[in-house]
Amino acid sequence: MTTNSAIVPNKSKPPYLLGLLGLIPLVGAFVGVALILYAILKYQDKWLAIIGAACITLTVIFYSALFYATTHADVFRKGFADIEQKQLVSVIKSIEFYKLSHGQYPDSLQQLLKDDELTPIYDGARGMKMTGRTLCNYQKIGDKYTLFSSGQDGIPHTKDDLFPLVTITDSSKIGLISAH
Repeated sequence: MTTNSAIVPNKSKPPYLLGLLGLIPLVGAFVGVALILYAILKYQDKWLAIIGAACITLTVIFYSALFYATTHADVFRKGFADIEQKQLVSVIKSIEFYKLSHGQYPDSLQQLLKDDELTPIYDGARGMKMTGRTLCNYQKIGDKYTLFSSGQDGIPHTKDDLFPLVTITDSSKIGLISAH
């Protein structure tokens, strides 16, 4: 007497707990793709695929919110403005060093890059809203110069312009014309 019993393969349980890695931005996207592939190719499990899709979705939501915050939140705008004002002071140092080295102030900020290619001559006050590289506003006026950032709106000579914060006890020692 023979029995007709089918041999059922031992299926392992899908790795649902890997979905917790989906809470980590960016890592979660890769884990999500892996979980979806596992769900389709190995386990044929719709819940594992749903967890994988959720991991990817959380990463997209996180980076979308981060992008929105950096372009619209006041705290980020102020942060970019503070950084730009510090960079303007660095540009002043480079301009003054250029004069010591070459005997005159540069005609344009690009000339500073010949001596130090890391001089921050580009206006970064707009932060994430920048669509291209815009130079800080610089104008050589005889043996003096002006220097400022166009601010958040990117338009020079408006109320949001940023000026270097330098304390000069003897303004005859440098050529910066303070415009504010």
